Amino acid sequence: MLAPTAILIVDWLREIGLTVRLATLGDGTFLPGVTLEPGGLAVDPERLLYPGDLLHEAGHLATMLPAQRASTGSNAGSDMGDEIAAQTWSYAAAVHLGLPPEAVFHPAGYKGAATRLIEVYRDGNAGVPLLQWMGLTLDRTRAAAASRPPYPHMIRWLRDDAD
Repeated sequence: MLAPTAILIVDWLREIGLTVRLATLGDGTFLPGVTLEPGGLAVDPERLLYPGDLLHEAGHLATMLPAQRASTGSNAGSDMGDEIAAQTWSYAAAVHLGLPPEAVFHPAGYKGAATRLIEVYRDGNAGVPLLQWMGLTLDRTRAAAASRPPYPHMIRWLRDDAD
């Protein structure tokens, strides 16, 4: 059974257009209890240790072009730009859902840098140009010019082909 925070996240991910399938997963997933699959996530309620990991993995999917998202495998890859985009997106998603950033950036992850990453994303600069380029958010300057709220507010949650 999924924990309440995981249920909140799963329901929201489905609302924004990602698929989330509950399944029994083995030990071979990058993060315990969750893996990427074409168009969404497979989640093992018995193995999921940190519900915020759902947001991080969803961040990889959300920042992919639709064709990539539809054909992705279980490995998000090792591209640092993709990792920064996923982290930046997942921070904004946590804020949107009213979750503390520690839900995503927990002490067991991020090679001991979770606290520093929270500070970086809370500042509102790191990773934002990448998400802005993808058409997902606006930095402070462009948001002010457009009379819109800046990051962590998102214009939309999934990258599309127009980007």
